[in-house]
Amino acid sequence: MKPTNGQAIIQLFETWSPKKLMAMEQDPIGLAIGTLNKAVTKVLVTLDVTDEVVDEAIAAGCELIIAHHPPIFRKLAHIRTDTPQGKLYEKLIKNDLAVYAAHTNLDVAEGGVNDLLAEALQLQNIGILTPTYTEQLFKLAVYIPREHALKLRVALAQIGAGQMGAYDSCSFQTSGEGRFRALDHAQPFVGTVGDIHMEPEEKVEVVIPQPLINKALRMMKQNHPYEEVAYDLYALATPAKQYGIGRIGLLAEPMTLAQFGAHVKKAFHVPTVRAVGDLHAIVRKVAVLGGSGDSYVSKAKYAGADVFVTGDISFHIAQDAEATGLSLIDPGHHIEAIMKQGVANKMTVLCTEHKMAVEFIPSNLSTEPFKFI
Repeated sequence: MKPTNGQAIIQLFETWSPKKLMAMEQDPIGLAIGTLNKAVTKVLVTLDVTDEVVDEAIAAGCELIIAHHPPIFRKLAHIRTDTPQGKLYEKLIKNDLAVYAAHTNLDVAEGGVNDLLAEALQLQNIGILTPTYTEQLFKLAVYIPREHALKLRVALAQIGAGQMGAYDSCSFQTSGEGRFRALDHAQPFVGTVGDIHMEPEEKVEVVIPQPLINKALRMMKQNHPYEEVAYDLYALATPAKQYGIGRIGLLAEPMTLAQFGAHVKKAFHVPTVRAVGDLHAIVRKVAVLGGSGDSYVSKAKYAGADVFVTGDISFHIAQDAEATGLSLIDPGHHIEAIMKQGVANKMTVLCTEHKMAVEFIPSNLSTEPFKFI
């Protein structure tokens, strides 16, 4: 394992949960406090950054905190250390603790908060509730001498080109003949300066997402013997990959709303839930969204959900949902704490694959402000 710093860890994190996936404009994601230009051996993963959580990170010897909820949500007019929030920032800075926030980008990311919630509910045929980001697909077609084609295909596959759904290393290859003449200042790999040359070549085609274009072009040139590479790159009309907020899926077996409420309590380890709708109604199709889902109730109804699981449902929104026949289960905002173990697990795998000696520690503290009596 090689020593690493905070910047390398976050760069790796953002390959999974990039900032471009944020579902809300001006969402304060990214580095909130401190610096990433330092060695990091331990990272605390938390839902919220509270005074107790900071103490936990210090006691564990962490240099970095990855949080879901940003510790600074609105612009600050000042930092007064005689206020609770100011004291929190002071403690972080004095103990050289950096805080990185992954908010709605982690909600949207594959394997992020909403996927973790859907999996905890044991949903099947899981899809996106509301698309928020579409990734454009491109086709790269490159012409290469026949004996070099396999090496190029393997190199492109290793960086993620040719990923199509549940398949990777996808490409297409056709044979042909390249024709060219090298001019006086050229250094041709094959052929003679001044003479027309014809070379048996292969046309290798792969699909690549837009973020991989520059990397794919670099890899293509590194694994191509010609000093001038002939290639085509064009956008596809094929439906591109979508990301989004919330998830929707099916229960393995239908159950009543009352039974489903008990299922939610068990899945998210909460003592109680609020329910809207007929407790005897049968539910099968479930929408779920971590955090506050008031503004997504109509989306859940439109998607055909029988019940919508989300937090912070307001009184009038609940009435409106009930009138449309959509059932609601509100287990609270804090169910997003599922991300602590999920992020720790994911980042442990990624860092191990990249030979980074970093320990990810899910916070043991509950930041749920509500007590149930």
